[in-house]
Amino acid sequence: MAGIGVRLNKIFEKESIATNLVGFGYSMMITVTPMFVVIGNIMLMSKVLGYDTLGYAQRNLFSATVLYIFIFSLLTAAPFNAVLSRYLSDVIYEETYEDIMPCYYAGLILNVALSCLLGIPFCFWEYFVGGVALYYVFTGFCGYIALVLVFYSMLYLSICKDYSKISLYFTGGMVLAFLVSLLLVLVFDVELTYSMLLALSMGFLLTAVLEMSTIRRYFRKNSNNYRKVFRYFKKYWKLVLINTGYILGLYIHNFVFWTTRMKMVVVDSFVMAPMYDMATCLAMFTNISATVIFISRVEMHFHERYKIFSEAVTGGRWQDIVNTKTRMFRQLSRELLNLVRIQFIISVVVYLVMLVFLPKLGFSGTVLRIYPCLAAGYFILFVMYAEIIFLYYFNDLNGALMTSMAFCLVTFLGSLKATEFSEIWYGLGVVAGSFVGLTVAYMRLRWVERHLDEHTFCKGSLFPATKGKRPDAKVYDVTAHTST
Repeated sequence: MAGIGVRLNKIFEKESIATNLVGFGYSMMITVTPMFVVIGNIMLMSKVLGYDTLGYAQRNLFSATVLYIFIFSLLTAAPFNAVLSRYLSDVIYEETYEDIMPCYYAGLILNVALSCLLGIPFCFWEYFVGGVALYYVFTGFCGYIALVLVFYSMLYLSICKDYSKISLYFTGGMVLAFLVSLLLVLVFDVELTYSMLLALSMGFLLTAVLEMSTIRRYFRKNSNNYRKVFRYFKKYWKLVLINTGYILGLYIHNFVFWTTRMKMVVVDSFVMAPMYDMATCLAMFTNISATVIFISRVEMHFHERYKIFSEAVTGGRWQDIVNTKTRMFRQLSRELLNLVRIQFIISVVVYLVMLVFLPKLGFSGTVLRIYPCLAAGYFILFVMYAEIIFLYYFNDLNGALMTSMAFCLVTFLGSLKATEFSEIWYGLGVVAGSFVGLTVAYMRLRWVERHLDEHTFCKGSLFPATKGKRPDAKVYDVTAHTST
């Protein structure tokens, strides 16, 4: 993530209110713009094309399709992204750039295969049981696979620090989607919801093609060394569980409430809980700035401390190592406290704004009763994720795995229990799971601080590990000597 740190340092160096606003805006532009562009485009299409005039069934089918496309494209990418990210980081460090394209193709095949394994059976169910038109089912599946490709290719552009191009490609794709939707509805008189779904699929496909062409332009050589990629999955299998547990934990509370009295079944295929899902979306938006703040501050401050410590380990005195380690962990604690303090202020302000304006936009009643507890849970959740990133810095996969699994499990069990409470406490599972994960990650960071010397200097092996017959345990023979 060091790529945007230089730009942020230049923006913030004057330390004025204006530069802080500019820096925050730049950070948001390069981190969360894609999500806002997609949501904004859907809202714009709905407003311009008269989406609100459609029947209840048509709107629910479109909403459910888009919801499933986004959720399950993220879930199917989860098992691969963390391992591939680690592989790419190592390849870039070793400067063996010809090994990047084998990683890209191998990961692409695995990701698409898993996505199809989940998506195709559901499409058959939607067509035969739900009775949805075949062309609609096929278009939804194409949009799902296109978004899978988008999210997958984003990983490589992020590693290359090309955040601006990610935002640019998403913007281009959504502009195309908007224009295509207008053309289909106003010129060719195609049914509105299908036009929007087809337009979104085409926009996602354009974004994926632009990302893939950029990656191929960056890395022209291909070593065809695919075994190395699969060996990483064997070596870093914990990363698969960590990322899967974290992403699953983000949505598992929604899945729980999809089974309660709040659920709504669309065409006997899609299951969702619109009130709870909307409250979840609002809670995430309330705290999304935590991602921006964390990336900005880590880029500007902690990354430099970590780099100085690493340089001291490779070529400094013992006292230099001790001093840089102390400064690094002080900076880590400072960044976590600053993240909590700044995000708390932002979340309170956004929460109050939501309470004032949401009723005017039609969001009231159940949604606003569920929203506060979920907002608190997502506040803790994003701080927990920051701690997981710090654990990655120190290669503490055991700590990150314990955090991820504890978060996912407690969120699931807590959400099951929360269904028995009143609506205002429905988000208690997220609060409990995030708090437990936060506590586990914090305790693990303290453990890493106490044992960093052993972790740094005692992890290696004096002799290379090999497979073969075990040598004889006998070292020497004792010969008895008698005196005469």
